[in-house]
Amino acid sequence: MDVGTHALASVVLTRALIPRAPFAAWILIIVAGTIADVDALSAIFGPSAYLDWHRIFTHSIIASAGIGVILTGLYLLIDRKAPDAKTSRATFLSAVFLSGFLHLAMDTCQSDGVTLFWPFSAHRAATDWLPGIDPWIIAILLAAILLPELARLVSDEIGAKSEGPRGRVGAIVGFVLVILYVGLRANLHATALATIQARTYHGESARRSSAYAQAVSLFTWRAIVETDLALRELTVDTTPGAIFDPENGTTLFKPEPSPILDRAQNTEAAKKFLLVASFPKATIEKTPEGYEGQIRDLRYAVSGETRHEIVALIRTDSNGKVMEDELLWEREFLPR
Repeated sequence: MDVGTHALASVVLTRALIPRAPFAAWILIIVAGTIADVDALSAIFGPSAYLDWHRIFTHSIIASAGIGVILTGLYLLIDRKAPDAKTSRATFLSAVFLSGFLHLAMDTCQSDGVTLFWPFSAHRAATDWLPGIDPWIIAILLAAILLPELARLVSDEIGAKSEGPRGRVGAIVGFVLVILYVGLRANLHATALATIQARTYHGESARRSSAYAQAVSLFTWRAIVETDLALRELTVDTTPGAIFDPENGTTLFKPEPSPILDRAQNTEAAKKFLLVASFPKATIEKTPEGYEGQIRDLRYAVSGETRHEIVALIRTDSNGKVMEDELLWEREFLPR
């Protein structure tokens, strides 16, 4: 999820738990809910660094808990210096931890995946329920913040003042709506998966499959199905009564096994890429100098998350000796 959505979620969380918290508490809770995305800065240092850092260390439960402890300690120092602006330490501790864990939960609902149990496991958890930027969640969170403010302005105009904490009810309603929305997305995702897994593709059964959410439409899902011979890109309509045609998609056949392909897949660049790739697709082409191999992850294009799409490029001589292997941003990739 983008950092702006995480910041909005942290604001709504603070309003729901401690709406009368001092300004410093608000800031620290928002930091707790957004700081994990600092690993996105690894893109500055290139695709290899991005694979090493993005959604790994800072997106683990241990790191989130550690950051919560640090921010709580910082708040205690501020609290001593501002005794007139006290907030229950237990409540603040709950809010700062929940803000960090909420970040992890939201990112787990997407397709990039997060290493929740680092350093004990490098497995990436991803449910594929939500797109990278979800306008529906953003709209709900903004409404949860702005509508109570509008209601307060109206009540002030007519001279009726609320006795309750400012914005708390709106924030709670907003969170309930987000949970219901994510639940709906999860149900539609399960429907999309069941649809594609129940079919055959040119006589082949699906070995693996995934469905990815689209930003605006709740009922349209882009899917990848892997069979023994090919990878297929499909569109699935989960509207009740919709008809799914398993032959109406793009078919990408897997390359034939070869020594050149084996050498390409055993390079350092390919090994690093394949550790995180969901649906790798390799191509081998003959060049005047020898062979050129490319390995791409179809998930990027199908899910629409192409901003940080990475390509593993391997070049060999005519005898199959690896001359070059590197990771490149797809947007900068210029084939010879």
